[in-house]
Amino acid sequence: MTDCKTQRRVSERRIEHPTFAALYDRCMPDRFLIGRHREYLADGLSGRVLDVGSGNGAMIPYAADLGADGLEYHAIEPDPHMRRRAASTAERSDLRVHLRGDRAESLPYVDDAFDTVLSGLVFCTIDDPDAALEEVARVVKPGGELRFLEHVRADGWRARAQDRLDPLWERAAGGCQLNRETVERFVGHDAFDALEIERIEFGVFPATPIVRGRLRRRTEGASLGQRAAALFGTG
Repeated sequence: MTDCKTQRRVSERRIEHPTFAALYDRCMPDRFLIGRHREYLADGLSGRVLDVGSGNGAMIPYAADLGADGLEYHAIEPDPHMRRRAASTAERSDLRVHLRGDRAESLPYVDDAFDTVLSGLVFCTIDDPDAALEEVARVVKPGGELRFLEHVRADGWRARAQDRLDPLWERAAGGCQLNRETVERFVGHDAFDALEIERIEFGVFPATPIVRGRLRRRTEGASLGQRAAALFGTG
C-alpha cells in the first residue's frame, strides 16, 4: 500500500523531459507510423473534446481537419517542453485549442464536461493511471466516449523482456513504461462499456503491441456481458 507521503511526492513531482521532447519531434515520424490511427481517434469528433496528455500536439491537425464548426477542443500537457510544441502546433492550425498544463490525475473540469476524451499514447507515462482513469470517467458525459491508442504489455518472452528493460526505458523515454496493462484497466472500469478494441499489428519492440479502441460512458447499470463480448470478440 502506498503511504500518504509517497502519494504526495508523486503528485508534486515536476514532469519535465526537455531532451526527450526535442528528440521526439526529430526522431518520431508520427504521421507516417500512426497517422491513420490518429484519424481513427478523430473520426466524427464534435462537441467538447479533451485531449489528455497532448504531448507535442500530434492530435491537433487531425481534429483541425474536421473544421472548427461545432468542435470545442481542450488539451492538457504537464510537460512544459511538450506543451510549448503543442501550442506551436495549435497556432499553425485553424482550430482554437484551450491548452493547460494540468495533470490527468487531477483534471480542472466539472463533472460530465466532455462529449469525448482522447488518449493517444498517454497512459504509459501517467504516474497514477487509476486516478487518471477515474478523472476521465468523471469528466466525460454519460453516453460520451473515451477513445484510445496505447501500447501495452506483451505476452510470453516479450513481456519478460519488457519487464527487464522498463527501468532504463522509463528514464530514457520521458517516463514511458513498457509493461502497463492499460486495456485491462480500461475495460475493467465500472463506468465504461467497450464498443471497439483492436490490436494493431505494427510497431517496433519493445513498445508493442499497440491497441486502439472506443469505450462508452455508461448511462445506467453495469453491462458485464457487453464488455466481455467486446473484449474477447476481437481475437
